[in-house]
Amino acid sequence: MKNSFTLKAKNTLPSESSLPPGAAGAGNDPVKMDSNNVNVYYGTKQALKDVALPIRMHRVTALIGPSGCGKSTFLKCLNRMNDTVVGCRVSGSITLDNEDVYGPEVDVVQLRARVGMVFQKPNPFPKSIYDNVAYGPRIHGMTRDRTEMDQAVETSLVKAGLWNEVKDRLKEPGTSLSGGQQQRLCIARAIAVNPEVVLMDEPCSALDPIATARIEELIDDLARNYTIVIVTHSMQQAARVSHFTGFFHLGELVEFNQTGIIFTNPKQERTKGYVTGRFG
Repeated sequence: MKNSFTLKAKNTLPSESSLPPGAAGAGNDPVKMDSNNVNVYYGTKQALKDVALPIRMHRVTALIGPSGCGKSTFLKCLNRMNDTVVGCRVSGSITLDNEDVYGPEVDVVQLRARVGMVFQKPNPFPKSIYDNVAYGPRIHGMTRDRTEMDQAVETSLVKAGLWNEVKDRLKEPGTSLSGGQQQRLCIARAIAVNPEVVLMDEPCSALDPIATARIEELIDDLARNYTIVIVTHSMQQAARVSHFTGFFHLGELVEFNQTGIIFTNPKQERTKGYVTGRFG
């Protein structure tokens, strides 16, 4: 039987006390996920140090910083993808609607349905376009018949901005699509199970500028219905698509605030040095 964590999404909201110094009052939107004192170790190496970062509902939060700074590690903590890494240990608190995602009662499969992931490189399954999108609803028993499944597939492809391009090609392999289309197919696959949060780990790094622009437009549209966290090496992309930005450096969250403040009036010298290109 599914536990209570998988069945409900609370409307109770965390207080502003979880906001990092300098970010108090940075938006009045509800906090969907929250983290406090998050530490991550790979064996004896510490990858994250005491990270505290709120993720606001129906907003885009960007995580920026140099390679190896811990931003992708933090992203993967949010839906416990780090559980699959041998020797990885996570401590601290990460909550989804005030419920501990690392609690012993949590069904990790259901957690990852609520907190979906889109990876850096498009990774469609070796199946048809239709079956790629239908996979999640099918394994979670979300539809009763073929009509409902057809509707779920179409709705997800429409939301991913791909329906008009593939509606006559649904039986073709997902791998037959272009790189940008494959990434939108993976987004459609992720949202087909009706997640509440969508994590994106550098979703445009393997794409050309035109495909990147399409994904960025899509992120803006998706934020109306989903809470989005994106890791990006592109400060320009973070500035274009996000409402809030966290700057990571050497495993620490140096600064978190509204994106406009991070890029125009950062409080920390390390942030200022990174966004102005003095290091990174």
